[in-house]
This record gives sequence, C-alpha cells and structure tokens, in this order.
Amino acid sequence: MLALQALYEIDSVGHLPGIVIQERLAANTLPDSSNEFAREVIVGVLGCQEILDRFIHQYAPEWPVDQMALVDRNILRIALFEFAVDGETPVKVAINEAVELAKLFGSDSSPRFINGVLGALVPIRERICSAVAVARQNT
Repeated sequence: MLALQALYEIDSVGHLPGIVIQERLAANTLPDSSNEFAREVIVGVLGCQEILDRFIHQYAPEWPVDQMALVDRNILRIALFEFAVDGETPVKVAINEAVELAKLFGSDSSPRFINGVLGALVPIRERICSAVAVARQNT
C-alpha cells in the first residue's frame, strides 16, 4: 500500500520521487524490511515505467495509460513490476494483491479490469523482463 500511495502522489502531482519516498517511509511504522521492499518497488517502477506503460497499453488498448484512473495504472505498474521485472513475487500473489488494492482504492470495475489486464500480461512476462533489461543496458 505504501508503494501505491507514493506512486500515486508522484503520478498525480509530480512531487519529486526522493522526497515522496522519504516522507512516506518516515510517516509509517512498518518494519525496515517492508520499508526497503516498498522503496525497491517504487524506484523499480519509476525506473521502467515507460516500458511497463507500453506493455499495459498494448494489452489494454481501449484504455490509454494516460487516460486510466491514476489508481488503476499504478496498481498495474506495481504488479507488473513485481512479477515480470523483479520476479521475487509469485505471479498469483502479485495479481491477488493488485486486485485487493483495486477493491480498496479503485472503482467498482477496477478489480475486474486489473485482473484481466494482468492475466493477459502473464504469458509475456519474460518479454517484459527482457525489454527492461535491454533498456537498462542502454542507459
């Protein structure tokens, strides 16, 4: 939830990521390991956001990423990063967490939308990971 809150703030008002991360981590009482995980997810998503968005758009073309609800697009980015790029979170866990976040913070249609888009992206997770790796090598 911390990662979603930070990414939402960065996405919606354009606050500097470093400041947002610092403030969010200071304002909560999570264990250090949870804070570090949240930091890794936030920095990871921001570092490959353009690539994640490209794949999300490809599999949800009727909803351009820049026109999606801020909550939905950031939930999609987080889950996709977790299971396709970072690879530490099992696919089913990442999708389940994303759907639960959508139930809490999204619209009535968000959980179904999130589940459908992520389900469509699962078969190409290796391609997403490769695209991110190539982009990282070129920077």
